[in-house]
Amino acid sequence: MLTKFLSVSVLMLFGASLAQAERIKDMAHVQGVRTNQLIGYGLVVGLDGSGDQTSQAPFTVQSLKNMLAQLGVTVPANVNPQLKNVAAVSVHAVMPAFVKPGQTIDITVNSIANAKSLRGGSLLVTPLHGLDGQIYAIAQGNLIVSGFGVEGTDGSKLTVNVPSSGRIPNGATVERAVPSQIAQGDSITLNLNDPDFTTATRLVESVNKGVGEGSATVVDGGSVRVRAPQDVTQRIAFLSMIENLQIEPASAAARVIINSRTGTVVISSNVTVSPAAVSHGSLSVTIKEEQSVSQPAPFAQVGETKVVSNSTIKVDQGSNRMFLFKPGVELEQIVRAVNEVGAAPGDLVAILEALREAGALQAELIVI
Repeated sequence: MLTKFLSVSVLMLFGASLAQAERIKDMAHVQGVRTNQLIGYGLVVGLDGSGDQTSQAPFTVQSLKNMLAQLGVTVPANVNPQLKNVAAVSVHAVMPAFVKPGQTIDITVNSIANAKSLRGGSLLVTPLHGLDGQIYAIAQGNLIVSGFGVEGTDGSKLTVNVPSSGRIPNGATVERAVPSQIAQGDSITLNLNDPDFTTATRLVESVNKGVGEGSATVVDGGSVRVRAPQDVTQRIAFLSMIENLQIEPASAAARVIINSRTGTVVISSNVTVSPAAVSHGSLSVTIKEEQSVSQPAPFAQVGETKVVSNSTIKVDQGSNRMFLFKPGVELEQIVRAVNEVGAAPGDLVAILEALREAGALQAELIVI
């Protein structure tokens, strides 16, 4: 079934070789407009006996004592509470650009000790810090846990998804805004999501055509600098216009990506194969190019003599089944031939690797 999928995938990729115009908004982002990662440490309470085992997680007890001390409750030093309904957790969130104090963001909560499940728990007030050590948000709320686990008296267990992790939508309130750099300087920089010299050049041409000649210049293969108004309101409107301009991205580099664990092979449209012969076990793939002379019929008034290249591919797998293709060697034909003889995806992977080592595969081979 997977081999059939491979052939269909290759056909779709080869058929999609004609690039279509895309918005700059979908191909690049403004330098300085970025997200920021936040992290915090807190306690989840209200669990149904599935919390941390305090004998193996002493920091949970220490955290609870510190919290109670701040609330005016003093726990004697010689008392070691045996907690079952409390779990120490890490809290992390992604703070989007331009978020202001008072707005809320989603958070993810994960157990960091040996709690079996966070289902039914509530996160207590937890400050979220940035990498600079400053507090940017305060998190608190009831957890949504999609996973659950059950355990029998005989030791049998059943776990669905991950019960030790949960989320709280809008669970953190932003307390500090990240300074924006979008209004600084007399220009903005657009960074391409996929750096490419051709795409960068076309981006400059599109901006200069839409805004004015000389407005955009290439910094390198991944960045373009554009002169922008100083006024913030005008700059935002200017960016809105820029990001909706369309350009035709450059064709992707010739790559063959192989997932060695699943046998999935993805082939870009610019991959070509030179004449070569590969033998893999009982499977043999042969690529051959021949040149012949084509000339007009005798006494013909039109036409001229030309040298024509004829390419053939032969596939042999034990039973001497052969496949003859029309002139023109394409990697698509090799993949289809391997699929038709019923070879496994591993055979296709081995053939591609052998072609690359022999220098016959004109593409970058990436194994993940």
